[in-house]
Amino acid sequence: MRTRRFMSGEPTRFNGLLRVPVHHPGTPLDFTRVDPGAIPVVTEKVARVLAELAPGDVQLFPVEVQSRPEAYFLVNVARLVKCIDDEASTEVLYWKPEDGRPEKVGQYRDVYGMRIDPSQVADAKVFRPSGWRVALIVASDVKEALERTGATGLDFREVTGPGRQSVEPQPLARSHMDWLRQADAAREAAWRTLGELEEAAIVPIVSVGPEWPGQRRAWRVIHRAMRRLLLVTDGLSDPFPGHEAPSVGFGLELAIETDEPVQDVQGSWALGVLQRVANEVAEHERVRTAALTGQLTMEVSGKEMPRSLVTQEGRVGVLLGLASNTLPRHFATPAGEVRLVTVKTLLPSELAYRVQHGKQGREELVRRFVENGEEHLSRARRRAVV
Repeated sequence: MRTRRFMSGEPTRFNGLLRVPVHHPGTPLDFTRVDPGAIPVVTEKVARVLAELAPGDVQLFPVEVQSRPEAYFLVNVARLVKCIDDEASTEVLYWKPEDGRPEKVGQYRDVYGMRIDPSQVADAKVFRPSGWRVALIVASDVKEALERTGATGLDFREVTGPGRQSVEPQPLARSHMDWLRQADAAREAAWRTLGELEEAAIVPIVSVGPEWPGQRRAWRVIHRAMRRLLLVTDGLSDPFPGHEAPSVGFGLELAIETDEPVQDVQGSWALGVLQRVANEVAEHERVRTAALTGQLTMEVSGKEMPRSLVTQEGRVGVLLGLASNTLPRHFATPAGEVRLVTVKTLLPSELAYRVQHGKQGREELVRRFVENGEEHLSRARRRAVV
């Protein structure tokens, strides 16, 4: 299936049968997006809402989804609207001559915290913003109608009105160093709300591994109630250097919490796990994207880790993004919101269960972790939940 035609924001014609493979078996959703990550494939109940409320904005093509008997439709969003409000958005970057892509010069390279100008939308109900066609925008009545169906897989974010990028009005930074200082101050304020923050950060003497956004890396130690120890990355949300506006870097920071005694934080397995996960996040965009939008399971090296955590293959499984009743999902900085992504170590039997049962296995693990009260906590000594 050639997908470019369905990303143009214009009507198209297609003769023949469309087929969509399933690369990661799991719980089917009513709304999902396929390659290149912005083309919707929906069930009949979602298609009915779009056909009723936005008949002039979308085309619905029947599609066969591998191993699924029910009807699905590929949605071609056939309307393009020039509406991005550069000033109101958190950060807008353009391709420049020095980027080495002459065919893209002057076009959007990245749009963070996008805001649109509603006066430019007219009667459009479902559309792509001109210049940033990876985004899909729907009118509020379409959003509400879709939510009433109970459709799964939907995730809406407000793109009109003032952004939420500021904790409070901040003076414009004059240099990258100023932006770094603002990011440091915002993160430290967030860390102090979580417990007793150690004043000294853990900073590697020799920086090895993938680059972090601000080309510096650090970890902070926070002592919490009930003798819990919380370790967080401190720099994955640093602004990128060389940009004309501040950013939130990768848009996230990682956190691992344990209630087991830790005598030497710097030599602890918990910090080791956090460092290895941070390397994966910094190196792989797909990992960052998944961590920003939901939960994911991954594996890191089990070298010098507690034997109880290490698989026969010498790996340690971790679950990222498990929600917590005691930690915030996001915190604010002057450049925008940053997601706090929890890191939970899995026992080998739990990792095997997740691999065997796919997404449903992950959801069941999460349910059992919440049910037994341990949520996002990481422990080397505990009973498996499966």
